[in-house]
Amino acid sequence: MSGAEAAAGDAVEIEIPARADYVSLVRLVAAAAAELAPGLEASRIDDLRVAVSEATTNAIQAHIRSGSNRPVKVCCRCSDGSVVVTVRDEGPGFDVDALPEMPPPESEARLGRESGLGISIMRTLADQSSIDSCSEGTEVRLAFLL
Repeated sequence: MSGAEAAAGDAVEIEIPARADYVSLVRLVAAAAAELAPGLEASRIDDLRVAVSEATTNAIQAHIRSGSNRPVKVCCRCSDGSVVVTVRDEGPGFDVDALPEMPPPESEARLGRESGLGISIMRTLADQSSIDSCSEGTEVRLAFLL
């Protein structure tokens, strides 16, 4: 069986402590799993690295704010037509609909933003994204189509 055939439907899961120094490990693992997917271009894997870094950083920050000592969970699944990365935290959650709208990238107002761009970046880089959040935590799903 080829690597591409083996990758179809396979999942790689990792649990990390809520510490920023683990973001690079998650990025490395997700990118390595995505490289097994036939047809995902190198530039898209770069997009995946950035988006997964943002989601993981947000999850770690949620754990730190809530005082949770539970692990952040990341799953990368290669299936027919896509690579899907899911990042789950057990932080306090947030109202996804209450997120402030970001100014357009070319706007001078955007230049003054030092934080709060992570979700916008994830949504821009992934072909499909969803965020499900409740008081028990948040799940971010990022899909990259082949």
